[in-house]
Amino acid sequence: MGTARSAEITFERTLPPVSEEAVFVGELRAGSQEAFAYLLAVYQNPVFNLVSHIIENEADASDVLQDVFVKVFKGIRSFNGESSLKTWIYRIAVHEASNHRRSWIRRHWREPFSVDDTDARSATASEAISGDRNPHEVLEQAEREEVVKRALASLARPYRTVVVLREIEGLPYEEIAQVLGLAQGTVKSRLLRGRELLRRKLASYVGKQHV
Repeated sequence: MGTARSAEITFERTLPPVSEEAVFVGELRAGSQEAFAYLLAVYQNPVFNLVSHIIENEADASDVLQDVFVKVFKGIRSFNGESSLKTWIYRIAVHEASNHRRSWIRRHWREPFSVDDTDARSATASEAISGDRNPHEVLEQAEREEVVKRALASLARPYRTVVVLREIEGLPYEEIAQVLGLAQGTVKSRLLRGRELLRRKLASYVGKQHV
């Protein structure tokens, strides 16, 4: 499948925009390679971001990403249009990521949680070397991002998923409810609780840094 970034560069510049979703879905059902390529160009990056926030490991997220689109390609004929295509894809992504996380927890339940920040260090070093920004500013931003990442990862999955879908993916309440199969009232309740838990965790992390 390749990386999300390469897919974005390859496809978004060459394929026309989709004006009618029903027509586009029809092309997907007919097996159009161009339609599948466009689907990847549009959804691969956001789905990867969504999955990686749920399972917290980019290597595993890449594997889950492939599983998601395999299911999308195989299941497109059963897509009935009761929700938007985006909602349907996100529902598959959340389901696959949640299943993977549960499986991972069963295998590693005795191991302490840790966040692999190798990529973050590499990005920080690369950005600092480029000279575009002050190295101290780059380091501070990377540290802030790591704190947010750790705080978000520590939330219980129901709260974390809702916060990611709302605050990071920017989905409206109605769409989040469709993705998760919940009532909008439940979505709003979980989001309110998730925001409060996240605020407390961030305050705790910041407080520890200044002790």
